[in-house]
Amino acid sequence: MSNFESLHPAIKYHIVNSLGWKELRPFQDEAITHVLSGNHAIIIAPTAGGKTESAVLPILSQILEKPWNGLSVLYICPMKALINDLGVRLDRYFTLVGRRAAVWHGDIGRGPRDRILQDPPDLLLTTPESLEAILVSTRSNEKVFFANLKAVIIDEIHLFAGDDRGWHLLALLSRLKRIAGHEFQRIGLSATVGNPDSLAKWLTCGCVLDTRVLAPEEIQTVDSDIQIDYVGSLENAATVISRMHRGEKRLVFVDSRARAEQLANALHRLDVRTFITHSSLSKDERSRAESAFQTEENCVIVATSVLEVGVDVGDLDRVIQIDAPRTVSSFLQRMGRTGRRRGTTRNCLFLATRDDSLIRAAAIVRLFEKGYVEPIQPPSEPFHILAQQILAICLQESGIGVRNWFDWIRDVPAFSAMDESEIRSIVTWMLNNEVLFEEQGILSIGGKGEDLYGRRNYLEILSVFLSPPFFIILCGIEEIGYMDERSFMHRDRGDTRIILLGGRAWAVKHIDWRRHRAYVEPIEAEGGARWMGDSSGLSFAVCQAMKETLIFRDNYRCFSERAKQRLASISDEYPWLGGMGESYAIANKRTEWWTFAGATANASICSGLQEVIASRIKSDDLRIVFPDHCTRFEAEAAIEKVSGLSASGLRPVVDSDAMDGLKFSDILPREFAIRAIQSRLVDYPAVETILRQPVISVATQ
Repeated sequence: MSNFESLHPAIKYHIVNSLGWKELRPFQDEAITHVLSGNHAIIIAPTAGGKTESAVLPILSQILEKPWNGLSVLYICPMKALINDLGVRLDRYFTLVGRRAAVWHGDIGRGPRDRILQDPPDLLLTTPESLEAILVSTRSNEKVFFANLKAVIIDEIHLFAGDDRGWHLLALLSRLKRIAGHEFQRIGLSATVGNPDSLAKWLTCGCVLDTRVLAPEEIQTVDSDIQIDYVGSLENAATVISRMHRGEKRLVFVDSRARAEQLANALHRLDVRTFITHSSLSKDERSRAESAFQTEENCVIVATSVLEVGVDVGDLDRVIQIDAPRTVSSFLQRMGRTGRRRGTTRNCLFLATRDDSLIRAAAIVRLFEKGYVEPIQPPSEPFHILAQQILAICLQESGIGVRNWFDWIRDVPAFSAMDESEIRSIVTWMLNNEVLFEEQGILSIGGKGEDLYGRRNYLEILSVFLSPPFFIILCGIEEIGYMDERSFMHRDRGDTRIILLGGRAWAVKHIDWRRHRAYVEPIEAEGGARWMGDSSGLSFAVCQAMKETLIFRDNYRCFSERAKQRLASISDEYPWLGGMGESYAIANKRTEWWTFAGATANASICSGLQEVIASRIKSDDLRIVFPDHCTRFEAEAAIEKVSGLSASGLRPVVDSDAMDGLKFSDILPREFAIRAIQSRLVDYPAVETILRQPVISVATQ
């Protein structure tokens, strides 16, 4: 018997008659029993693949069956745009059965918020930041408001778990559990991830109910139509898009806002019905483009990663990727926008405009075909989030006992793993520096804490991030591209910081840490290969797959003829590439150590090399570049010496200014802020692998 029959009669009636659905998708039907059990769950499915309904429909069935009253369910999302999109859909589902859903985020006015507090809905869609606002506000009685909480659904949970917002989210869940006085059901919704069991364990820390990962086989093994073409320029990409798949709805992903605008302009000039959306456009402009795209058929929408998750733009015929994303997970999210209609197939066409992006596209597809997806790794040692939570709990409780404040967040594994003496030293420092104030064993926010975070009713305490994780690279007013924030957090030796982006070198003139912008000027970089990694923060796995592509040249099934020819031409420029289990010290006018280890691992290795030769060394995703004055023998001696070290001893030196980019670093002892940053700059397994590989020395002309 179908699990559909287990739903409340009203839910079954409206699914068939009001929503007009002939049936649920198999994974949605499978999820019903597990959600109805009240146990925790992680539900894996592609973007816009029906994850929301797989959780909400059985939850709504429980609301009617039990019945649950008051605020029973929280639905937490990473983005306001996603909340707005889901709010319309969930409001309809709940209204059909006489229940209510409501939205609360930073754009919702005081009047609607007050009405929610006075008359809570059955389900509230919100962000972690707005949830924090409710907990610390003097206008709300959180103990009454959350007393009937039975379930929390976290959408796009993989986006939370991989950064500091995840630790903030877990701290909020820990505090809500204490406020409600009972454990509530936790349901995480995610795109495909490499370690779903670990993600489930992370989500349910401190819980006793069982947890189930639901990753339906049909979602994982469905056929995909993937093609890789080499076009050489954005203009050529526009021409290809204008001529292929006419009459179909095409979503085109581009790696920067500037290139998105350039491509959209080129498509307009080719008389292609084109819409565009990215983070620099106004909310209304983005909404107009996305709404129009939903109703159009023969058209193109050009987007940055803002459409990788979340907002539903309807059934798509094609996804086109200009160049390549940085991760397999991102690729899966984007391709998952297609193949939703019965009888259609997931598809993605890569149009590479550069050599490095052609190799990266091949590497991403190679990993995908092996079944690889990046594991989600929460950042370690989030001391700054601990400090933020101390302030937030002080506000929430109007003062908290110095001996029991930690009980509110003890369930968070990153906090419980911290040494008690370290936690005490952080609190002592905060007291000595008047971030906190203690009177008769009660902690409250001190004078300096008020000065730093008391403005606008402690608004800055609500959010744990300052800006997006990537830096925008600007030459004058021209946007060059993006780089991973980790590329700037470690300090180079010498006066000038050099970055490698788009196959050329740039001198960094100014870094705006808080706005995540770097201003650069082009410089000449002698020698080296014709193309290189783009310092985008690629992983060890992706870089190794790029190396594998260059060595074996065997991913031709997906390649167009011109892509095959281009790959062969590129591979010919690396005749020294041999086996996968070795790295290469290439000596020409200078020495380059080709590790294919990824940006993070190479930066860590650089820190050790710089201690040996006392000179600045550049690195990107694929290689480490020694200075011109360093002879081949000096470079090889340095490599040999570093290869004998332990990976754990190679931590990049943190740029002192980088702490401006770590929120709440100003309420931490300096050494803990540095450790929090350093923990984000290391990839020990990758470093260990490279240090233990044989290094092949090659002299070229």
